[in-house]
Amino acid sequence: MYQETPFFKVIRKNEVMAVLGISSTSLYRLINDSLIPPPFSLGCRAVGWYEHEINAVLKARAAGRNNDQIRELIGELLNARQKAA
Repeated sequence: MYQETPFFKVIRKNEVMAVLGISSTSLYRLINDSLIPPPFSLGCRAVGWYEHEINAVLKARAAGRNNDQIRELIGELLNARQKAA
């Protein structure tokens, strides 16, 4: 039986940087510090991020969450990615 999957919008690096208001260097520093979810491969040397994951991090920051709480959120988002695959 066909089961409909939820729609996930993928955004590219330039849009992530614009939404966050940061440079490329800052983006990868945040990824290395586990404060932003890492990108995933789209093939042919292209990567992307799920828009809802970036928005979740922004909402957590706006709510005053500290870095440890953000890292916990990132872990939850990555676990959800694995379950969706």
